[in-house]
Amino acid sequence: MRLRALLETDALGLRLLGGDDELDRTVRGVMTTDLRDPSRYLSGGELVLTGLAWRRDADDSEPFVRILAGAGVVGLAAGEAELGAIPDDLIRACAQHRLPLFAVNESVAFATITEHVVRQVSGERAGDLAAVVDRHRRLMTSGPAGGGPEVVLDLLGSDLDLRAWVLSPTGRQIAGAGEPLAPAVAATLAGEHLGATRTGRRGPHRAVVHGTTYSLFPIRHSGRGAAPAARDVRETVLSDWLLAVEADAADWPAARLDLLQGVTQLIAVERDRRDAARTVRRRLAQEVLELVQTGAAPAEIAARLRVAAPVLLPGLGSAPHWQVIVARVDWSQAAAAAAEVAGGPVAQALLEEILVDPAVAGSDSSDRIAVAHAGDEAIALVPLPAAGPEGTEAGLHADALLAAVQAPLSAGLADDGRLTLGVSAAVHSAEGLRGALEEARHARRVAAARPGRVCAAGHHELASHVLLLPFVPDDVRRAFTARLLDPLRDYDRRHRAELIPTLEAFLDCDGSWTRCATRLHLHVNTLRYRVGRIEQLTGRDLSRLEDKLDFFLALRMS
Repeated sequence: MRLRALLETDALGLRLLGGDDELDRTVRGVMTTDLRDPSRYLSGGELVLTGLAWRRDADDSEPFVRILAGAGVVGLAAGEAELGAIPDDLIRACAQHRLPLFAVNESVAFATITEHVVRQVSGERAGDLAAVVDRHRRLMTSGPAGGGPEVVLDLLGSDLDLRAWVLSPTGRQIAGAGEPLAPAVAATLAGEHLGATRTGRRGPHRAVVHGTTYSLFPIRHSGRGAAPAARDVRETVLSDWLLAVEADAADWPAARLDLLQGVTQLIAVERDRRDAARTVRRRLAQEVLELVQTGAAPAEIAARLRVAAPVLLPGLGSAPHWQVIVARVDWSQAAAAAAEVAGGPVAQALLEEILVDPAVAGSDSSDRIAVAHAGDEAIALVPLPAAGPEGTEAGLHADALLAAVQAPLSAGLADDGRLTLGVSAAVHSAEGLRGALEEARHARRVAAARPGRVCAAGHHELASHVLLLPFVPDDVRRAFTARLLDPLRDYDRRHRAELIPTLEAFLDCDGSWTRCATRLHLHVNTLRYRVGRIEQLTGRDLSRLEDKLDFFLALRMS
């Protein structure tokens, strides 16, 4: 209710003594006090009733009013029963601090005013809660085809004239009504939100970007599977969504803030639904990872990939290529000692978000991503439906991933966390997955050796010329060799095709078809078939000098 509504009710017996230009303030509650300093009992938005028993002389008025104004009180009503007329020193103090002052006739009990204010405020809050319930009902009855969070955001626009967007921690727009946010603005808002959350400030957080003010509300898990309130903020800060509203919520009444909190709860339902849908993809990734790490037969891994492909790429006619990405979130020793934060699940949720195409809006755009976690690592299995344009390499690149997430996530990691990513090359069959996994892990270690809160490295940085350097660890060399030669060895073991001997002879003959066919006692067409199979299994081109050099080094180091 507004302060001016108090003057419109004759039964309250109120007379305005000052502050007529402040009567549009919203009353959120009422409190009666005669304490000299009641600040500990004030939360802001109250109408304070006082019998003036705290006043001993004229010097007491200004400190009392200053305390009320500082606590966010919207008005003061002083009773005339104790002193008769309201003292001039109190009137001057209220004018100085722009605090509306009312005189309460001695015939009116404070209980009457309290009952009236409580009834009015409670009724308005009940109306707001009814509006939230109505929005919830309209959202739920809209069904899956209703657009999910967009339905709620449309209601905010139509009912409250508020523009709002749901953003991921990397600044990707998940939902919005009307014009989308510019990517740079969304990334800045995400970083502001993450930074404020890490400092422990309660939402909503205020941010100003290019002269426009936004209020940022956290969207936390709710309902089944909701995280307990006592969880360390590091476990959720890098994965929670946020609601960005184009408005300054600092001056909002409690009713509107309650309404927006209700909206975040409705959107959290969509978040929980999305997370539940990821369970199948996570299980597929975990199964494939266990097979790869335990040295299962390529045929068994290939069978599992054939099951995964239709789930991750519906309608795909042929088996895709695959790429492996490894992520790890590490906290400083002091942070780790203060609270036990499981790194694997944090990295898993974060990697699922990072790998979503930033150009694809919506909460279901991660359906093609399967991420498992083992220990403190998160491991993503990314299907690639087709090779890139001629002359380019298919798949995700470390530098592109880094550019998309570095700024906002650095704010969330603050000064005690690090995110490192490693990206493998694309592999074309199940035989290459073990080498791709090792390659991604080694690339992540390369990234970990660099300064910065968010670092990434790709397979290009483990290229053959780097392997000639003496300080490169043996395990990096082994990973490089395994990625190139393991698919050929597995094929030879299953088909007795002698691809490895053929490759060695072909390189020894400097790529001469005739000389190599003569050495191996093969027809040239048979040799061409074998070399074609080598190229198909490894994704390399033996007509290129760079690929020949890589094979030469791999054979010499094996």
